[in-house]
Amino acid sequence: MPVVGAELVQTPVQLYRYLLRCCRQLPTAAMQQHYRHAIRQGYNSHSDEDDPERIKMIIQRAIADADWILNKYTKK
Repeated sequence: MPVVGAELVQTPVQLYRYLLRCCRQLPTAAMQQHYRHAIRQGYNSHSDEDDPERIKMIIQRAIADADWILNKYTKK
């Protein structure tokens, strides 16, 4: 189940903030730190992307990956 606001993400900065909010739901501080670092690295590595279709694909994939990770760690 996506975090509230996933449907509103349209820009890279909005995606970055959305993913950081997702991190807060992870169970341990170590996991949160690991994924925050991964999010920052991904954001920086795609910062020069200027193709709108490619950006849209990256946003969709990142949201799907975040949902998968949250489901993996929050299911009992």
